[in-house]
Amino acid sequence: MLTLYHSPQSRSVRARWLLEEIGTPYQLVTLSLEAGDQRKPDYLKLNPNGTVPTLVDGDLVMWESAAIVQYLVDKFPEKKLAPPVGTPARARYYQWIHYAMSGLEPPLVTIFLHTVRLPEAERRPKVADAARPQLAAAVGVVDHALAGKDFVLGSEFSAADVMIGSTLGWAQMMGMVGTDHPNVAAYIPRLLGRPAMQRASA
Repeated sequence: MLTLYHSPQSRSVRARWLLEEIGTPYQLVTLSLEAGDQRKPDYLKLNPNGTVPTLVDGDLVMWESAAIVQYLVDKFPEKKLAPPVGTPARARYYQWIHYAMSGLEPPLVTIFLHTVRLPEAERRPKVADAARPQLAAAVGVVDHALAGKDFVLGSEFSAADVMIGSTLGWAQMMGMVGTDHPNVAAYIPRLLGRPAMQRASA
């Protein structure tokens, strides 16, 4: 059975959401990041970064949320959570998975660190302010791509929506998505309301 090491409101929600979409049995091991579970020796043997998620599938141990998402999609091809390999749609699927990590997440993490996460004495408001237009531009790219579509690849939900949607949901929670991105504003509740996402967030 698959085992997912998870912490709520972290990147591991992506892997849990996808597992719920797939519908395969899995064991969930919930870590408390506040208590430092991710730094305990037994966990560091699995994930030397001391982060979540970590997926264990037999002898395979994986970390990095995007890699886990792509692995699970390929492990369960019958669920059709990605377009066929070698097609233009598959290329766009890869593009959006990586855009979540390279386009959306970096400025979002910067804003989060310098407004919420870091001790107040270590926060740099100018750094957060510089990241806001970068995030707005990245969200704008997604907004443009969603024009006339339900999902980033068109009419069909895919694992790319797990990656993009989870990141945009975080941005919305921080007040970074507003009426200037109407397609994204409609897209987020469409995704967060999915039964699999509701179970993953429970």
